[in-house]
Amino acid sequence: MKSKLEYIWLDGYTPTQSLRSKTMVRENFGGTLEECPMWSFDGSSTEQADGSDSDCLLKPVAIIPDPDRNNSFLVMTEVLNADGSAHVSNGRATIDEADDDDEYWFGFEQEYFLWDTETNRPPGFPAGGFPDPQGPYYCSVGGKNAFGRAIIEEHLDLCLEAGLNVEGINAEVAAGQWEFQIFAKGAKRAGDEIWLGRYLLERTAEKYGYAIEWHPKPLGDTDWNGSGMHANFSNAAMRDSGDEAVFHKICDEFGKNIERHISVYGADNHQRLTGKHETQSIDEFSYGVSDRGASIRIPVGTVEDGWKGRLEDRRPASNADPYKVAAAIVKTCKEAEA
Repeated sequence: MKSKLEYIWLDGYTPTQSLRSKTMVRENFGGTLEECPMWSFDGSSTEQADGSDSDCLLKPVAIIPDPDRNNSFLVMTEVLNADGSAHVSNGRATIDEADDDDEYWFGFEQEYFLWDTETNRPPGFPAGGFPDPQGPYYCSVGGKNAFGRAIIEEHLDLCLEAGLNVEGINAEVAAGQWEFQIFAKGAKRAGDEIWLGRYLLERTAEKYGYAIEWHPKPLGDTDWNGSGMHANFSNAAMRDSGDEAVFHKICDEFGKNIERHISVYGADNHQRLTGKHETQSIDEFSYGVSDRGASIRIPVGTVEDGWKGRLEDRRPASNADPYKVAAAIVKTCKEAEA
């Protein structure tokens, strides 16, 4: 029996990386990460090496079944230089090994637009124009309000069958805009699952003739919400202490480190974080209970549960690298604990 291993990595394009992949065929493969060999690729074709010294390495870090291909697996990898050191484009390597444990839990809310490559608009948008204003599309149903549902449903089924911890999906506030949510324990695992979920979404949309638009404000300066990747997070003290002061101290620490976070929260995020459309301005910081216009929202459930729960950083953009987002969150939380 021969198996197909789809090696997935992030290229070196800036300011936003893209997914790349290629297939290795292996005989008598048992489905474990330990069986996945290191592989190489031409980094000169992905903005990751010069043509005169083009070999980059792919280090397997996570594996899941690929339910959309026969006898196949998806292998998430890190990009290394030829000498085995982490490539500058390797966001996963920004997560300190000492910080990557099950104490930090992450729930990412990944928003995106389906994109019709023929009209250069989301489905539901007439060519060169706009549909009815946003309002009827959020969590909606019906041919006048929900566009591309077949893609979204197929993607959800594939993610669940592959073992990704997707906790939900919903239509978002603009026509053709959707969201999926993934929960994971540990920063690296959370990043792996989001990237694998993104890969499956891109590939599923291919079959329907659509692209996925990750830009946080693809419709420009219009009265349409942008796309984010809200980061829900908690550590042991937040989940167990029942101390309101713990949450205020963490939020205050985030307020001292605006640039640390914004620098890795996605390209062109200034177009989305304007202070409008349920956002705080990119150069300001605020937090509040149940406040969707704040930088960090304290969910009302956290308060009602006796100050035990999570926080939601609403600033990460839809195109942000979840590895880098998680690394920044863990670093700031640890500084608040010091």
